Amino acid sequence: MANFNTHLSIALVVSTGAAIAAVNVSLINTTDMARLIFLGTLGGLLPDIDSTNSRPAKMLFFILALMGTATAIDTFKNSYPPYPLLLIIAGTYLFIRYVMLALFNGLTVHRGVFHSILAALFFALLATCISYRFMHQDVLHAWANGIFIAVGFIVHLLLDEVYSVDLSNTKMKKSFGTALKLFSGNSIASSVLMAICTLALYWMTPSHQPLAAVFKGFQIESLFHNNGRHPNTIAC
Repeated sequence: MANFNTHLSIALVVSTGAAIAAVNVSLINTTDMARLIFLGTLGGLLPDIDSTNSRPAKMLFFILALMGTATAIDTFKNSYPPYPLLLIIAGTYLFIRYVMLALFNGLTVHRGVFHSILAALFFALLATCISYRFMHQDVLHAWANGIFIAVGFIVHLLLDEVYSVDLSNTKMKKSFGTALKLFSGNSIASSVLMAICTLALYWMTPSHQPLAAVFKGFQIESLFHNNGRHPNTIAC
């Protein structure tokens, strides 16, 4: 399979191209490009969070720990004096960053449920929900964040499958088919649990109508452009 640096560089290149395309269809502004390129690159590393002592896992749980501490501060800042509040913040960070990471590593296997299309959908919806409900971003920005996570994630899976082909001997390696799959057949319980969580996240996502309207507007504009007319021009 591809190594960390390969996944990082390819995800960065693809995310940059996707961000440029998103600007062209008016989904985002140029000021949003850096954030989305970062998210797409992050998505390109997420499938390897189930690797033992993987850098993506440590990165993910570091981000989750920061989010947890921010939530703890917002929740308890008016309820506790400074020193107990500091202990709560430190405890929240340490629990998420180290205890939850250790539990996660003990319960997952590499190329299991996190190497699947289901996992890509799960993380895309998770990013959308976090962006909209906790970071209070608008609907379009929230969905754009989720889409870029999914784009990077899928690129990772495709790249792993490409590396599963031995081009010199024109044969498939044993790892072929373990990366790009709908769900993990080796861990049905994990796949069912992730499917339930994915459905719950979908229920929590904002309306996709504004996103659909952007693409519909782009299609209409492209149609008029191909016919040599401006979309605001009315034929007499």
